[in-house]
Amino acid sequence: MAMEISYVLITPYSLKKSRTGGILARLLSRTDLDLIGARIFGFDHRLARGYADSLLRTVGNAKPDRAQLLADYVMENFVEKDGKKERALFLLFKGEDACAKLSAIVGDLDSHNSSSNPFLTGETIRDTYSDLVEDKNQPGAIRYFEPAVLTPPNLDCALEKLRLFADFADRTPNIVENVVGVRNTDERTLVIIKPDNWRHPSSRPGNIIDMLSRTGLRIVGCKIYRMSVAEALEFYGPVQAALRSKLAPKIGEKARAALEKEFDFRMADGVVDGLTEIVGTSFADDQFYRIIEFMSGRRPADCPPGELNEPGLVKCLVLIYEGENAIAKIRTVLGPTDPTKAPGGTVRRDFGSDVMVNTAHASDSSESVVREMRVIKITENSVSHHINGFLKEYSSR
Repeated sequence: MAMEISYVLITPYSLKKSRTGGILARLLSRTDLDLIGARIFGFDHRLARGYADSLLRTVGNAKPDRAQLLADYVMENFVEKDGKKERALFLLFKGEDACAKLSAIVGDLDSHNSSSNPFLTGETIRDTYSDLVEDKNQPGAIRYFEPAVLTPPNLDCALEKLRLFADFADRTPNIVENVVGVRNTDERTLVIIKPDNWRHPSSRPGNIIDMLSRTGLRIVGCKIYRMSVAEALEFYGPVQAALRSKLAPKIGEKARAALEKEFDFRMADGVVDGLTEIVGTSFADDQFYRIIEFMSGRRPADCPPGELNEPGLVKCLVLIYEGENAIAKIRTVLGPTDPTKAPGGTVRRDFGSDVMVNTAHASDSSESVVREMRVIKITENSVSHHINGFLKEYSSR
């Protein structure tokens, strides 16, 4: 089996219908492929035309009628309207026989045709989310078509399209501006689906996105992200002082009580200040460095200075949501930092373990959004880097 990269493109309609989480959950949980890239694309006419033409050339060899149907669909549904951009979610996977595995999960274009196949099982993504309805009075004439997702059936079909997407990613911003539905009062917020959700193939990332979709907000930017130790230290820098202020005095008191019990004598009140400074602060800092390790995969003390800015050992997914009261809406669905205190039906209550392993992060203010997007370099995305690297490696085989 050959190592490949391939993609799944979630259509604008699927995004509008908040089907993103359910689709992603199936893609992640039903294959051993590695999700190495993610990006929201706001197609321009150049990309749409190039993609449609590529579909006609590659799919058309086997199924010319379906190729034309797909090409027409792209030109009708992906191109911006009245100056407003449609959004499509591009997901890049890597692994052995990636094209075949993704095609199996997505399903055939005709498998969801209700008029010719009344025995649907819901097994594939298209069984569940797609529609291809023929006119009963005109066999072969299509009344309605929605593929839900697009993915190449084999590597030959994938290569040309991957080049198109890499070129588009290089020449356009990572966050899509002026999307359909945008209003002057809209705001943005940042969400990180943390590393604990990516330890093994799981539907959790998709389920979390599905829960967040009830806010009615739009995803206008995203990327797969490996936080470096230096980025983690900067991102969570404000937390260190808060931990010292909150935890150090408590630990100082506990240390005093333990010592008094062990040696059966009462310490002077002033001793507690010393215990707080020495023991309490050390404990608080240890908790802080555990957060850094959790988010980057390494403790600062174990990371040589020359490697502080190297990509981390664990991955997460960064999402930029846009809409009315985006910050407050996302934090309400996310729930409090401590999952044990979060209401039922919130993300952290359902998926979090403790204050540190609490499954997701969301910005708490507009100022935090700006700072956090800067720290994680939201304008950068590795999609084209992965594609170009694979194309170069493939050409040398």
